[in-house]
Amino acid sequence: MRNILFNIVELKDSFRPSEKKIAQYILDNPEQIVDMTITELASACNTSEASIVRFCKTLNLKGFQDLKVKIAASLAVKHSSLDGGIDREDSIADIVQKIVDFNKEAIEQTSHVTDLEELERAVDVLSNAKRIDFCGMGASGIVAYDAMTKFMRINIPCNYYQDNHLQLTSAANLSEDDVAVGISYSGTTSEVVDVLKAAKERSASTISITKVGKSPLVEVADINLFVSSQEAIFRMGAMASRIAQLNLIDILFVSVAIKKYDEVFEYLENTSGATSIRKI
Repeated sequence: MRNILFNIVELKDSFRPSEKKIAQYILDNPEQIVDMTITELASACNTSEASIVRFCKTLNLKGFQDLKVKIAASLAVKHSSLDGGIDREDSIADIVQKIVDFNKEAIEQTSHVTDLEELERAVDVLSNAKRIDFCGMGASGIVAYDAMTKFMRINIPCNYYQDNHLQLTSAANLSEDDVAVGISYSGTTSEVVDVLKAAKERSASTISITKVGKSPLVEVADINLFVSSQEAIFRMGAMASRIAQLNLIDILFVSVAIKKYDEVFEYLENTSGATSIRKI
């Protein structure tokens, strides 16, 4: 089930000013919302009932009652499961279970924010690409490298460079038949944004893989694929967001491979044989 409280957190930065006030009140007082009328909520947020209705539409809800039902469901899930936080007193068993739950939740939430039409567009342009450049920094760079190794298996020329100058150099040589994929959970990594800008200047198609909401990366990309994860509680590094991104790369790779099945089956067989360990 879609966790509406989590979606509100993810979308918060993209809300209009009046919606941000409503969102913050809901996040601060979720239990109270369930028993409030739309008039009471509007008064508490210092806004109008019409703003509450617009807020519900922004969240793709049927109305205020639907919002209350979704909040109640989110609270039930929250109270019946681990909070995802890692405490210094946790045992190894606790840590195992929390990390597993954390990553499972990221994948599940990503399935809820995935726009299937955008995904279909991404699969189409990747299937027809003469070359794909993947770019990302830090943990997102690891995801970009994973994407390159997968798409190489179906004989689509592709690149990933750790050095940002090389990423920019490669992007500057793309054409309208090529694709640049920028990966950044925050959507604000300037190096990745610059690479997609350089690719667009060469008329290449651009795809972003980033978190839900408006960001510089979303604004520059032709196609936006969103991932979702709760990273704030114990963020020693990108954990669940990386898992969500890798999961989306798997979806893209399998979808492209199926779309080009007759053409790429031989390549998959060849690469599998070339990398397998043979007994002498």
